[in-house]
Amino acid sequence: MRRRDFITLVSGAAATWPLAARAQQPARPLIGFLSGRSPSESAYALAAFHQGLKQGGYVEGQNVAIEYRWAEGQYDRLPALVGELLRHQVSVIAATGGSALAAKAATATVPIVFASSDDPVKLGLVASLNRPGGNATGINFFISQMEGKRLGLLHELVPKSALIGVLLNPSNAPFESQLNDVEEAARALGRQIHILQASKAQDIHVAFKAFVQMRVQGLLVGGDPFFNGRREQLVTLADHYAIPAIYELREYVTAGGLMSYGTSLPDTYRQIGIYTARILKGEHPADLPVVQPTKFEFVINLSSAKVLGLEVPPTLSARADEVIE
Repeated sequence: MRRRDFITLVSGAAATWPLAARAQQPARPLIGFLSGRSPSESAYALAAFHQGLKQGGYVEGQNVAIEYRWAEGQYDRLPALVGELLRHQVSVIAATGGSALAAKAATATVPIVFASSDDPVKLGLVASLNRPGGNATGINFFISQMEGKRLGLLHELVPKSALIGVLLNPSNAPFESQLNDVEEAARALGRQIHILQASKAQDIHVAFKAFVQMRVQGLLVGGDPFFNGRREQLVTLADHYAIPAIYELREYVTAGGLMSYGTSLPDTYRQIGIYTARILKGEHPADLPVVQPTKFEFVINLSSAKVLGLEVPPTLSARADEVIE
């Protein structure tokens, strides 16, 4: 073989080595992130999800890719959005913000890690909490089962109020559970309540005007991803009409709301990230127990109380996990 031909042969072979090496590298797994919320108000929750993934060894853009779909509070869009994710052939779906039922209805094979505000067994998401079975597992953060507790805390703050308003979203999957919980708590407390419904931004304005006409002296805003996305609107209206209100999440209080009681949303999303990473590594949803929170946050904003002319009882503030001055 002539020297020139030899050099050409070697050079050509070398040029193919990088291509062969790239071909042997496995493709990045693809996560489908589905949410009933909007990205503009979910940055803190999304950061917690990424933190959980990182704890499991996955970083977006490095060794994992993520397709995001947001329903922007319109739950009827979720079936179409999860269909888009499935067409992308995602490895796992992180179903957040009220999207668990839509994800479960769409596939019985693609693994699902959900966040559920109601009993996932009752909703049909899993067979049991300890042994989920099927293709789904996740976190039950008890939001819908806390309405009675929140009503009790509001009652302690405004014990002489003649009427308390309750705002719920009928489009939210656990609506019936929330309704039953708050009605049962009202009967136990001997309190009169009036329940109004809202599933759009304009509905919220209409409801507040009705509450003012009824002269409610307190307001319970039900746990709901749509309401979470409208927390600035809700807090602003409660402040404008001088209605003492209690919410589900700390984020309402840091936005100027009066009180909140519930689980930590960032902790929930971090756990979703952790479970998603474990599934990407080969574990099966059927074998991963549904996580249930053990810590609940009670937060009071004393500055908001002063603006409303309310004096927070020492017994109430002493039980708070956080008091914002």
